[in-house]
Amino acid sequence: MFSHQEKIDFSKFGKSFQEKLSHIILDDRTFADQIGEVIKTEFFELKYLQLFCRLIYAYKTKYGTHPTRDIMSTVIRSAISDENETVQAQIRSFFARILSSDLDLEGEEYVKEKALDFCRKQKLKEAMMTSAKLLQSSSFDEISKVINEALKLGSDNDHGYDYLKDFERRFLKKDRSPVATGWSEIDDICSGGLGKGELGVVIAPTGAGKSMALVHIGAQALLAGKTVVHYSFELQDSVIATRYDSCITSIPLQELFNFKDQILETVQNIEGKLIIKEYPTKSASTETLKNHLYKLKQRGINPDLLIVDYGDLLKPINNFKEKRYELGSIYEELRAVAKINECPLWTASQTNRSGLNAEIITMESISEAFNKCFVADFIFSLSRTIEDKSNNAGRVFVAKNRNGIDGVVFPIYMDTRNVSIEVLKMQEFSKEENTTAKESKEFLREKYKQFRNGEER
Repeated sequence: MFSHQEKIDFSKFGKSFQEKLSHIILDDRTFADQIGEVIKTEFFELKYLQLFCRLIYAYKTKYGTHPTRDIMSTVIRSAISDENETVQAQIRSFFARILSSDLDLEGEEYVKEKALDFCRKQKLKEAMMTSAKLLQSSSFDEISKVINEALKLGSDNDHGYDYLKDFERRFLKKDRSPVATGWSEIDDICSGGLGKGELGVVIAPTGAGKSMALVHIGAQALLAGKTVVHYSFELQDSVIATRYDSCITSIPLQELFNFKDQILETVQNIEGKLIIKEYPTKSASTETLKNHLYKLKQRGINPDLLIVDYGDLLKPINNFKEKRYELGSIYEELRAVAKINECPLWTASQTNRSGLNAEIITMESISEAFNKCFVADFIFSLSRTIEDKSNNAGRVFVAKNRNGIDGVVFPIYMDTRNVSIEVLKMQEFSKEENTTAKESKEFLREKYKQFRNGEER
């Protein structure tokens, strides 16, 4: 048994631990329900945290639903007027830090585990003391029931989305936190870019510009102040880095060495962070990527965007008899990596032979595994015929888009000298019934010429 003088609270864990726990109880309904079976607000050493959690559980008891942040804001304003000014100021300051994301939740799983373990042990100690009193007067079954009930409390009770308890969650605006591609035409149709946990795929035949497109997307995120982690399974990390140099500065690849100082002056002022990790082809799996990302996070590097160049070159975790199942599994795992790290992930896929000279590449041309298409959130193809390449022209076909329209074609202007890809406006001519394929092609050729002449001027 334990001494009556023993202080039973979270004081040994410190203030930061207790603030994180309170924050988690507000934002994580499932965990709040779980620990709510065993926690006492008196376990919090600080009065403003006691009050904060008491308000959460009082609301849950009265209305049968978990409070959102907006509701909690109203609850706090109306319920703390009777408290002394110090407590009022502390709880307002604490809640303001939650709303502004200034309260760091690093080590969330550790906080959950330790808090739950502490509270369940206290509940078990109470049950043991009760059992000791029952030894003389009650049956074994009664004592056993007391102990068993205590052991059940605080166990995992996440049975999924509760239709009533999670009512408020249905009316929260979903925070996708999209990372823009830098192509306004594409961003406009996919609600600002690829969102966190989403998978984007670039489909193109060999030499059509898959890696260039991925570098462009990474460079735009970098310029926007994001942290980008770029994985390469074909090209050396330094080669990828020079492509970023060219894309960001518009200096042609072949002339980079002549402008070393100018490039350094430009890139050292960029607020974003870029990590390029190179692996030999088929030597790394998605587990390798997860481990690398875990190590980066331990160093305080939290990615906003992941780029995998490219998914087909990853090593599968499991062995499959047919390559199509192997590739399908890899893309499912890539989406899981995006989900776990709560950021978008872009990768690329090779077309089969039918896509080599196609003017428009559809999902039917995706190499080996059509089921790659099922798991992706956004897919676009890059097509460049021999004639297109001579004119720095090409087409982007939006094959799949969970967040907007798809099945649309955009003309592009691509300059491989300085890793430049421009997506032009979708042309209305494609909707005119009397426009022949030849006329459409001539129209596009003229638009490319106008765009290129405008760039040269």
